Amino acid sequence: MKKQKITGDNKIALIAGALSLPFFTRDALRRAGWDVFVVGLKNFVDPELKPDLVVRLGGAGRAVREFRRRGIKNLTFVGAIGHPNLADIRPDLWSLTALISIMKHQRGYDSMATALNKVLEKRGFKILAAQDLAPELTFEKPGVQTRIKPKKSDMADIERAVDVSHTIGKMDIGASVVVDKQVIAVEAAEGTARMLERVVNMRAKKRGTSGVFAKMTKPGQDLRIDIPAIGVDTVHAVANAHLRGIIVNTKTCFVVDKENVIREANKANIFIVAVD
Repeated sequence: MKKQKITGDNKIALIAGALSLPFFTRDALRRAGWDVFVVGLKNFVDPELKPDLVVRLGGAGRAVREFRRRGIKNLTFVGAIGHPNLADIRPDLWSLTALISIMKHQRGYDSMATALNKVLEKRGFKILAAQDLAPELTFEKPGVQTRIKPKKSDMADIERAVDVSHTIGKMDIGASVVVDKQVIAVEAAEGTARMLERVVNMRAKKRGTSGVFAKMTKPGQDLRIDIPAIGVDTVHAVANAHLRGIIVNTKTCFVVDKENVIREANKANIFIVAVD
């Protein structure tokens, strides 16, 4: 993805979903000199983040009014969104207008994210990719990131996992796969965590370790909203599934608490490889 130019305006709104990624992103942005206004999504954001404003998914109009009042034009999105309550989806007038425009261009999850970006841009906002603003939260260079290294016997699994990830990504099916000589799991609507749960259950009685988990960006994916991420939980799930390693993209996959991720991977004899 082409790196975005950052203007002299240092005000930015961080729209935060669940889990710990918003904490790391907020702190990294502030270290980089951004004046960060945090908007938490109701029923998803961790209250410990202490957001400046909390809105429900369908209540974007309130956030937009606050952005305009504060002179905020830059927006960035991080954090997971699970299954919302129906009451949270109920749109206000601003969100309803935006939703109608989005649905006209909806062809899948990625096209919907791109349509949302376009709606916000037409209303005067600039959507910035958080990983471009805080590249230290990703693996910035390709190669093995851990003390544990893949063996020659792992290379065929790695190559196939990357290839299959790109194939399903082009079809906007998912971004994650598990390969152990053959494809044994593909991410669908349930998300990465539940896919790995399936693999853990499937391989509970397996002896030894083999195979890899790959979480890749989709070809042409708009990474300003839907940002792939791995964390310590990913490492533990991969270890529990008796897999040997993790494959991610450089620069476009968040590594939540990178130092701890690498430490836990080494402890679990899991390798992590970043690829361009």
